[in-house]
Amino acid sequence: MERGVEAGERRPLSLPVLVLNQNFEPLAVCNTKRAVVLVFLGKAQVIEDGRGWIHTATTVFPRPSVIRLNRIIRRPRPKVKLLRKEIFRRDGYTCQYCGRRTRQLTIDHVIPRHKGGEHAWGNLASACRACNRKKGGRTPQEARMTLLHTPREPKATPWYLFSAHVQRYQDWRKFLQGWGGAG
Repeated sequence: MERGVEAGERRPLSLPVLVLNQNFEPLAVCNTKRAVVLVFLGKAQVIEDGRGWIHTATTVFPRPSVIRLNRIIRRPRPKVKLLRKEIFRRDGYTCQYCGRRTRQLTIDHVIPRHKGGEHAWGNLASACRACNRKKGGRTPQEARMTLLHTPREPKATPWYLFSAHVQRYQDWRKFLQGWGGAG
């Protein structure tokens, strides 16, 4: 296949690009258009390309997959946002009561809110509809149900944060290894 636009790729400038800090620490994911602007302005350099070419009226240059900033960016450690999809992801799309893997999950407050339970990582678990109905507004002890794993906030390692992209962009894998998490 030609190094041009991949089959089915309609918006090549919106494809994700991994952004590395000057020390090669994975920082973020931006779109190709933003990455090209950073490179053009001299704020970053292309580390990996291989996704084809970007054609302008006067120039042709490789489309980046990974860029590295020319200056170190200091920032606070990222945290995983408390979102429904992140709870399911943390729990491996598995009911934390019966162990059934499904995409048809609900969020369960381990200690129900009406009993003082918080809406926080340590009190939220994925549950299939049947288990959530069975547990109802009771604690796991009252419902005689046990959790497979104690709910915790996931660590915001680069591997965890960017793993959704790694399946499609294998060239990112080497930049995520060694910065925490699996690899």
